[in-house]
Amino acid sequence: MNVHKIVIPTPYAIGDVNAFLVKGDALTLFDVGPKTTEAYEALKWGIHSAGYEMSDIEQVVLTHHHPDHAGWVDAFPDAAVLGHEYVDHWMRKTNEFIVYRNEFYRSNLRLQAVPEEYIEQIVKVRGEMELFGTTPLTQFINDGDEIPGHPGLIAYYTPGHAQSHLIFVEENSRVAIGGDLLLDKVASNPLVEPPVDLSNVRPKSLLQYHNSLILLQNLQLRKIFAGHGNDIENINDLISLRLEKDELRAKQVLNILSTPKTVFEVTKELYPSIYKKQLGLTLSKTIGHLDYLEKEEKVKKHLEGEIYVYYC
Repeated sequence: MNVHKIVIPTPYAIGDVNAFLVKGDALTLFDVGPKTTEAYEALKWGIHSAGYEMSDIEQVVLTHHHPDHAGWVDAFPDAAVLGHEYVDHWMRKTNEFIVYRNEFYRSNLRLQAVPEEYIEQIVKVRGEMELFGTTPLTQFINDGDEIPGHPGLIAYYTPGHAQSHLIFVEENSRVAIGGDLLLDKVASNPLVEPPVDLSNVRPKSLLQYHNSLILLQNLQLRKIFAGHGNDIENINDLISLRLEKDELRAKQVLNILSTPKTVFEVTKELYPSIYKKQLGLTLSKTIGHLDYLEKEEKVKKHLEGEIYVYYC
């Protein structure tokens, strides 16, 4: 695979994001950075350094809908835009979808016993709509699809970090464009998001993420071009490390549940120094570990009024 990496700044704690220009029968850009002036300039410079102009891009393919990856689709008005069907909701941003998204978070946060004064802050932060693109998808990508213009480059659906997440594997070389499925320095966060079917059933993001990592192991890849940080070659070792760390964190949660607690109470004990500043993120992590422990039949939950309480 003929890949040119473009490093793009973001306003997020994760730091720079990577886009990848791939020349095949079509000139394709995988991911586009957030919709900021700094990101646009980096994207333009990166494409030019590979010997092309912005107008040469024939198609944009998105690994997932998060704004640090899906912002600058608007910079390529003549290109086809491809991604998971779920991404299209975030591009179109219809009033119906925004209302649904906000109510999904409000209802779930109340189940987690999050105080009302925090709820609107979290709902607003999760939006960040100004950093998303506004160009609807021209083609949906499903699990197992071959990417147009790139024979043998196959999409695999890998939810967990995002409900729209795809990776793209070149079958012959065993090389992949991996989005945020596996990163070299940090674990990908299993974010709580509305489900693909737009129901009110919360996806169990950490369990999805673990399943996606196991799929990645089974693919026996040689190299991953990751969405942040360095390319990854020690893939199976890194996957094992991520799974081990999640197991250790789940044990911490089990210890915290020596007495019954809500998700919010567990989060405060698990992340005492950062939960206020990163409440949406830390709640997602806590819920993931509780989902895992519930699957393992080590904890249970019941409703007390309109709040879930977890206990051993």
